[in-house]
Amino acid sequence: MTSVADVQLAVEQLWPAATAEDWDAVGLVAGDPADPVRRILLAVDAVEATAAEAVEREADLLLVHHPLLLRGATSVAATTPAGRVITRLVRASVALLAAHTNADAVDRGTSGELAAMLGLVDVEPIVRNRVDPEKGLGRVGELQKPIALRELVEQLAALLPSVAGGLRAAGDPARPVRRVAICGGAGDSLLREPTVAGADVYITSDLRHHPASDARERHAAAEGPALVDVSHWASESLWLRPAAEQLRTALPGVEVIVSEIRTDPWDFAVPQEEQTWH
Repeated sequence: MTSVADVQLAVEQLWPAATAEDWDAVGLVAGDPADPVRRILLAVDAVEATAAEAVEREADLLLVHHPLLLRGATSVAATTPAGRVITRLVRASVALLAAHTNADAVDRGTSGELAAMLGLVDVEPIVRNRVDPEKGLGRVGELQKPIALRELVEQLAALLPSVAGGLRAAGDPARPVRRVAICGGAGDSLLREPTVAGADVYITSDLRHHPASDARERHAAAEGPALVDVSHWASESLWLRPAAEQLRTALPGVEVIVSEIRTDPWDFAVPQEEQTWH
């Protein structure tokens, strides 16, 4: 019988904890390493909906991308969202395990998977991992041929799961782009990295106003890339299916399923008519 400890070992071999960023909190969050595992559910987030799905689908372990207790906690009482998730899982004997930046760093991580889907060549990390220089955060590479920025954004819209917020871009839509930098999840901290600054376009998520405004001004002065802002959840959900494939190979006899629940935090958007500012 496969145990939680066996799943931990498989996860460690696929996505070593030592390659996670210093600030991260990966690994077993809840559960007994000795408990048996027959079915694993994969999701981006440990929220009440995915916890309920794990229980309903009789999973023994919920493997998520985002650590539930990343910023620490003094209580997991069921008076908080995180506490309710932990309580539901513990009551049903469902273990909770997280693979975050250690899963981002690999070739089939969030950024690497999107780079492959776009057909990028000569791909390398934006920032090389301190433990394993072959791995690292983000990816940068070349399209087979230059395409207009708008065409690239349209390709992304077709590749990524749809969400209320859609995709946003900054730059001339007709301008050709070829060198593409990608960081799945929040990536404005990498805007000043040389490999990003040297790209034609940077695809990431959660771009805040001031860093994005500064980058847009630099792009207009031919000093940096155009920007494409996509959903954090949508970009990182691309990791789930390759991760499931790898776990099925590593853990024969264990059923591995991928959650279909969209945990993007936005429910709907209201289009606005274009207005003239005076």
